[in-house]
Amino acid sequence: MNNFDLQAFVLHSKPYREQSALVDFFTAEGRFRAVLRKARTSAGSIARPFMPLSISLVGKGELKTVKSIEATHHPLLLQGKNLFSGFYLNELLIKLLPLEDACPQLFIYYQKTLQQLSSETFIEPLLRGFEWQLLHELGGVFSLVETVDGEPVQADDFYMYNPENGLQKIMQLQSGAFYGRDLLAMNELSWASASVLASAKRLMRQVLAVHLQGKPLMSRQLFNNLSIE
Repeated sequence: MNNFDLQAFVLHSKPYREQSALVDFFTAEGRFRAVLRKARTSAGSIARPFMPLSISLVGKGELKTVKSIEATHHPLLLQGKNLFSGFYLNELLIKLLPLEDACPQLFIYYQKTLQQLSSETFIEPLLRGFEWQLLHELGGVFSLVETVDGEPVQADDFYMYNPENGLQKIMQLQSGAFYGRDLLAMNELSWASASVLASAKRLMRQVLAVHLQGKPLMSRQLFNNLSIE
C-alpha cells in the first residue's frame, strides 16, 4: 500500500512511543494497523471510535503510517448500553478479522449497525445480526433451516450445534439444545419472542467461541453486569 485513501472507523488506539498512537482502523479494504504520529494534536483528537473518517495510509508492511486523517461527519453518539455494544463490535473485529482482508459488505453493515445503535434501544437483534454477518465474512455460517444431514429443521424438534458443520437433530430435549421453532425464527430475523433472543445469544456464543479459540472478550465482562450482549 502506498498513499491509499480510505473511509474508516477507529476500532482501538493506544499510546505508542513518546507522542504517537498505535491505531486499529476498520475500512472496506479490511482492518489496518497504523502509527499515528503527533497523536496529541487535533488529528489525534478525532482518531476515536465511532467517528467517520477519511484516512490516507502509507507503508508496505503490516504496520502502516497515517499520512492524513480527517473527520467526514459528526461522531455517532452512543450512550450507556449502546456504547458498550459498540465497543463489543469493535473488539470482535479486532480479535477475529485478519489484517488487510477486504470486506466491503461487512463495512457497510458495521456503519448501518452503528447508526442504529445511535438511535435505537432494542439492541439485541442488532448485535445478533452483526455477529452473523461477521461469521459470514469468516466463512463460519451454516444453515438454520437444514441439518448437517440435509433434513429440514422442524418447529417441534430439538437440535444441537455441531462446530464442525452445523445443526444436528436430537431425539429429546437436553441441556444446550435449541428448539426448531427458535432456529426458524432466527432465520427470518423474527425477534418478537424472548425465547428466540435467548437462543440466538446462546448460539452465537457457541459459534464465536470456535473462532475466538480461547481469546477473552474484555467487553463481555462489562456485559456480564448489564445483560445485553
